[in-house]
Amino acid sequence: MNNPRPQEWLAKDWSRGKIADYKPYNFVDGQGVRCSLYVSGCLFACEGCYNKIIQNFNYGQVYTQELQEQILQDLAADYCQGLTLLGGEPFLNTPTLIPLCQEVRQRFGHDKDIWAWTGYTWEEMMQESDDKLTLLSLVDVLVDGRFIKEQMDLTLRFRGSANQRIIDVPASLAQKQVVLWSDAFTE
Repeated sequence: MNNPRPQEWLAKDWSRGKIADYKPYNFVDGQGVRCSLYVSGCLFACEGCYNKIIQNFNYGQVYTQELQEQILQDLAADYCQGLTLLGGEPFLNTPTLIPLCQEVRQRFGHDKDIWAWTGYTWEEMMQESDDKLTLLSLVDVLVDGRFIKEQMDLTLRFRGSANQRIIDVPASLAQKQVVLWSDAFTE
């Protein structure tokens, strides 16, 4: 989309409840050993997107309760630090991700962290609908902002372009302003 209007995008209108992939026990989608869920569908259509094929909301397979239980079982491993939500656009897949994240919190509290990548900026998220804010409230670390090809930097930790920030969500919500994740500069 050439002129995105993210505040007009509602998950209920776009999400098809599909995922592109699930990768248990990887080391690239956040800090530590993680279980990564790649949801299908994104409207930002960033130039140079590395997951372009999963911008389609109909790509992949339907998310099931069986997969959710597998994710939760995988997260239970002592060496697994947490869950990562990416895509596609997680915040346009809230009908799938809110129940999963609520169950993560119910079973593990904050012993397992939740990371999410989004094309939304923090400032846009603060103007968003209840479902997006509900999902955000369940996340510990948010990598925000659209991927900008001209600002691509392969040396950045956990980010693709220099405009993106790694945000400590609980601290930012409490202080009502962006607080960067404390390990963001140990690159």
